[in-house]
Amino acid sequence: MAAMTAGATEPESRKFRWRDVLDDARIIQMLALGFSSGLPLLLVLGTFTLRMAASEIDIKTIGLFSYVALPYSLKFLWAPTIDRIDVPVLAARLGRRRAWMVVTQVATALCLVLMAFSDPKEHLALLGLGAFLVAFCAATQDVVIDGWRIEAAGTDMQGILAATSNLGYRFGLILAGAGALYVAAYGGWTLAYLLMAAAMGVGLVAALFAGRYDRKREPGETGAVSPLKPASRADKMRRAVFEPLTELHGRMGNALYAVLLLVALYRMPDFISGVMANPLYIKLGYDLKEIATIAKLFSIWVGIAGGFAGGWAIARFGMFPALVAGAFIAAASHLSLAWLSLGAPEIWRLAIAVSIESLCGSFAGIALITYMSSLTTPGYAATQYALFSSLYALPGKLVAGTSGFVVAAYGYPTFFTMTAAIGIPVVALCFAVGRVPQRRAVPEGAVAVDAPGNPSTGRELGSTDIPAVAARVQT
Repeated sequence: MAAMTAGATEPESRKFRWRDVLDDARIIQMLALGFSSGLPLLLVLGTFTLRMAASEIDIKTIGLFSYVALPYSLKFLWAPTIDRIDVPVLAARLGRRRAWMVVTQVATALCLVLMAFSDPKEHLALLGLGAFLVAFCAATQDVVIDGWRIEAAGTDMQGILAATSNLGYRFGLILAGAGALYVAAYGGWTLAYLLMAAAMGVGLVAALFAGRYDRKREPGETGAVSPLKPASRADKMRRAVFEPLTELHGRMGNALYAVLLLVALYRMPDFISGVMANPLYIKLGYDLKEIATIAKLFSIWVGIAGGFAGGWAIARFGMFPALVAGAFIAAASHLSLAWLSLGAPEIWRLAIAVSIESLCGSFAGIALITYMSSLTTPGYAATQYALFSSLYALPGKLVAGTSGFVVAAYGYPTFFTMTAAIGIPVVALCFAVGRVPQRRAVPEGAVAVDAPGNPSTGRELGSTDIPAVAARVQT
């Protein structure tokens, strides 16, 4: 492994022992950093839309405000800059990654304070600005934390740290979802967002105590510059962007365009319907405590079960059948929300609807992640997976901004039926290009999986690793 900055100790590959894991300080640090990564997400998505719906903001406006979370899908644009530029003063004391962690965590907390004191009825534009800044700072934090995790451990610890990170991420989602709603129900939204801002201190403390791992590229590595012949900017661009794309086209031919269309459409029904689900709960008459318990707490564990089910299906039946099944059930599950919108606000109806939607959505998420990972090639995996992982989220989020206009014009039952219908061309695409030649054959009982936002490493993972990946699938 390449040399690290002074004061860093290179992780060594060694025989795996659970005793070493339990004694490793990186585990608790990764748990806290994962929590800090997951906390802001719902505060600019689900919890945010609930706050606006509870304040009786127009449904069209709520849909448009989903665009404030776009930085999560566009973070790949500035990720290379974060990986190369030092934070003045702090970088010399903490190292590049830890300095960026501290800056982004403090900035996220301050922006949450701005959101806390911005009333939707009186300062809606200011609230939207605060949400956008939270998304930008939190997405940047994710880039840094992912980089720290990769550099902080050798091959023997990567799976453990990934699972620990996702566990912490899940805890962050629970607090920002169910926790924030419980606080808002009893103490108001200002108190809820102030407490969420204070909770960012968990990640801040972890960043200050985390090990200093700042890996430097050496001559001969991908992206490194030879000391004898510095690469031009054009050469760097060609190696970083065009070669991975050329390799994909050379391997798949024109079928690549259909594959990209499949990736772009696969989760689109979920992204579109997700923006309108929370306003539906408010319109039906469910209170914040009921929504917190059923839709934000209970559904998370159902989603984890869906991730397990997806992993089992891939290991048992193979990736292609799971991909087709995921496309069908994820889209069809939105009919449960259409059914919910037609009845009275009864708890059992809410529990059934969100359980079906969460279970099927997580199953589909695992299938898509496995499919995208299988399309990459060693040597180009990072750029290729970044392309796929950005593409699968971006189109749905762009279209989701118009969802409020559809609901205003046709109503919730028609809207959720329409999102379910998007699954028809998706299933057709699965049959058409789901078997396009991939990186390599996946051995029986193993799948190539990577967490969203984390470039594929090319490592084959067994089905027992899949639940760790499932943690971020719902979001």
